[in-house]
Amino acid sequence: MAIRAIRGATCLTANNVEEMNEAVAELIDQMLHHNEAPPEAVISIFLTGTPDLTCAFPAAGIRIHGLTDVPLMCAQEMNVDGALERVVRIMAHIDTEQSRSEIQHVYLRGAEVLRADLTKAQIKDTHGA
Repeated sequence: MAIRAIRGATCLTANNVEEMNEAVAELIDQMLHHNEAPPEAVISIFLTGTPDLTCAFPAAGIRIHGLTDVPLMCAQEMNVDGALERVVRIMAHIDTEQSRSEIQHVYLRGAEVLRADLTKAQIKDTHGA
């Protein structure tokens, strides 16, 4: 077993609590699913939100999703001119047998543009299967 980090991001259409909770829960679910990681494999999760997201802490979406015993930390993303708006990013640390090259990072709801180099295989796999 090794500790690996899974990265992910999702975009919101509005600064809205319900949408944030839904989007964050969807993202962590997809991150664990694509990496065949059960909830008990999660060690910790670091979340960031862009400065325009002020409605809630993104970690609430993780707690609502059921990961209540996992250490979580939220921070504000850097405020860079021209950066994509209303983005929540996640870095989850898990125990896994997978190598670094086998880890699948997940970008949803328009966040795919942030790391097109990491999402090509995911997009192909999602549409091809």
